[in-house]
Amino acid sequence: MMVLVTGATGYIGAHTCVELLAAGHDVVAVDNLANSKVQVLSRIRELTGRDVRFYEADILDGGQVDRIFGENAIDAVVHFAALKSVPESVAEPLRYYHNNVTGTLNLCARMARHGVRRIVFSSSATVYGASVTMPLTEDAPLAPVNPYGRTKEMIERILRDVYESDNAWSVALLRYFNPVGAHPSGRIGEDPNGVPGNLMPYITQVAVGKRQELVVFGDDFETDDGTGVRDYIHVVDLATGHLKALDRIAAGPGIHTYNLGTGTGYSVLEMVRAFERASGVSIPYRIGGRRPGDAAVSYCDPTKARTELAWTATRGIDEMCLDSWRWQSQNPRGYEAG
Repeated sequence: MMVLVTGATGYIGAHTCVELLAAGHDVVAVDNLANSKVQVLSRIRELTGRDVRFYEADILDGGQVDRIFGENAIDAVVHFAALKSVPESVAEPLRYYHNNVTGTLNLCARMARHGVRRIVFSSSATVYGASVTMPLTEDAPLAPVNPYGRTKEMIERILRDVYESDNAWSVALLRYFNPVGAHPSGRIGEDPNGVPGNLMPYITQVAVGKRQELVVFGDDFETDDGTGVRDYIHVVDLATGHLKALDRIAAGPGIHTYNLGTGTGYSVLEMVRAFERASGVSIPYRIGGRRPGDAAVSYCDPTKARTELAWTATRGIDEMCLDSWRWQSQNPRGYEAG
């Protein structure tokens, strides 16, 4: 298929482009480069021996999106493009609602106009909020506790309504848990602008001396070591989940929701120790206060994805840490050096 990937040069988008190309699909990539680097495109080409057709564009611009659909025979869309920092969403909710929700409305309107009704949507486990019932299944109540999570829930609702209004649509809603790791080649990985909002890139930046110490947000949760427990998933496993979801929506119309995670939770300090083992580097850290809305524990039941998509996460915590370290140690300044 010819697949339009929005947010294609971002962390998950880039890894998914590699897997799509390796599987024989053609990729049309769009990104506004607000939180990514254009250099990732040459790395994708290096890894796959194939080119993507790239548009530096913003899906908030309906005219640009129209042009992309007009110039390419798109069969399906994988939609990553979004702002994704929880603390930033709390500080700037209007910006998050406008970018994430309005951007998706623009995209879907142009898809309908051009007769494209297949979409894989990058949702998030944040839609579940601070649930106390674990593991999380796809029918768990949705109760996001921050604007970022609410934009994801709102987009899920929009896509459900789109399907209800026109059953020709085929939609996969993928609720990610915590992506970490990097391509095993060390050529692509997570390279956030500014201070990382996620645990692993913060750890790796401390390891290469870019940051002085890790701040652990809270050590008084009701967990074995007091730090928050999350379901970490290797980004390549996550990317292959998108291929399986694409196969599912290509098979016929419908709307499907899947958790993508390992089903196992690790605490912040367990991740720090695993990274130290993998890298041989000691990670200094200090304990800070809890962040508003942080749950003590969050991990999923991935049974539905395993059963319906024939997908399962195959890479464990050691491989996640090894690949993260390989990426950061070989690219201490990220993509900046080319």
